[in-house]
Amino acid sequence: MKNWRKLVLAALLLFPALASAQNFPAKPIKLIVPFPAGGPNDIIARVIGQRMSELSGQPVLIDNRGGQGGVLGTDAVSKAAPDGYTIAISSAGALAISPSMERVAYDTLNDLTPVTLVATVPEMLVVANDVPAKDMAELIALARAQPGKLNFASSGPGSLPHLAGELFKLTAKIDIVHVPYRGAAPAVNDLLGQQVQMTFLDLPVLLPQIKAGALRPIAVGSAARAPTAPDVPTTAEAGFAALHIENWYGMVAPKGTPKEIVTALHALATKAMADPAVKEKLAAQGATLIGDEPEHFRSFIADETAKWAKVIKDAGVETAK
Repeated sequence: MKNWRKLVLAALLLFPALASAQNFPAKPIKLIVPFPAGGPNDIIARVIGQRMSELSGQPVLIDNRGGQGGVLGTDAVSKAAPDGYTIAISSAGALAISPSMERVAYDTLNDLTPVTLVATVPEMLVVANDVPAKDMAELIALARAQPGKLNFASSGPGSLPHLAGELFKLTAKIDIVHVPYRGAAPAVNDLLGQQVQMTFLDLPVLLPQIKAGALRPIAVGSAARAPTAPDVPTTAEAGFAALHIENWYGMVAPKGTPKEIVTALHALATKAMADPAVKEKLAAQGATLIGDEPEHFRSFIADETAKWAKVIKDAGVETAK
């Protein structure tokens, strides 16, 4: 009799979540973008959010909450009600790198619920036009001949471009100097002005300058060549498979979001991502849509966190922890 009562109680507790999931979404969804409007994260979120709204019949409201490299907006999601109506599309930096670089108020895998890996964007290694190197071998030879003389720009300390440069140093066994900037735009400006010699940045940020011949591409960090830059070899083709470096963006919900709601969110997001028009718009931004399962995304975050934590330690990167 006691077991029967427990089963009935469990069913009664489960019923509201199931009913809620069947009707989800029944009101507008707030989609937090932890960066200012206009950047890659924002563009990806707006394109996917618009299609999610069309499919669900409910508004998906973009809430830009920039600050601290994506940390502030991501933290806001971790503190939201776990009902599926406040979610985020956040980045590799906030989800997998910042927790190893600084004190943040959330633990990614304990305080957030992974929904799906949305998209990856390759990092591109480029050099200023006055650098006498046409490929990876020549660039490494140049750096080895002038230890401590060449500089690499990044979008800020602890950013993915910074750690990409550190991984390059470790992998190629070269001594190049990090020059941090407050964002990608000033880094690119000084690269164009030949104040620094090289950088790793998101391909879409660099592509206009590459097409204009203002910067020279060396290699792309994705597993396959980028469709928007098919003539540029991958780092693996250049002999450095360990330099597999991609930025990525993933959808997360607050801790405690019912599994049924997570399943409904995942279904809605991946259906939006499968739309040919969505794929085309984001391909033009250099993004490859993924749409994996929540548990796979959880494992992916754990692997990326471990990867970059090791780079931070091995390179002796100064942290604020």
